[in-house]
Amino acid sequence: MSARNETPHQIIKKLGLKKCNGSWEAAEENLTIQQVIEVANDVQDRLTGATVKARSLEIMGTCVGMRVCVEGMQPKEAIAAVKNGDFDEQFN
Repeated sequence: MSARNETPHQIIKKLGLKKCNGSWEAAEENLTIQQVIEVANDVQDRLTGATVKARSLEIMGTCVGMRVCVEGMQPKEAIAAVKNGDFDEQFN
C-alpha cells in the first residue's frame, strides 16, 4: 500500500486489506455505515461536503469504483438509502 493517505487507501485500511478485488461478482469487501463515517472524518480536509452525511456520500461514491459494498448493498443502492433517510440516526 502506498504511503499516501488518499481516500481509497483509507477505505482499504479500514477494511484491513492490502487491495480490493475489483469485481462485483467476487466482491466480499463490505463497509458499515459507521466505518464510512469514520473514513469521512479521517479525510474530511480533502472532501467537499459540508456535513458528515455529505462527506459520507463522497466516500460511498469512491466505493463504487473500488467495488466495495456498504451495509451489504452496492454503493449506489446505499447512496440512495442514505439520501432516502434510512440511516439518518447514524449521522446525528
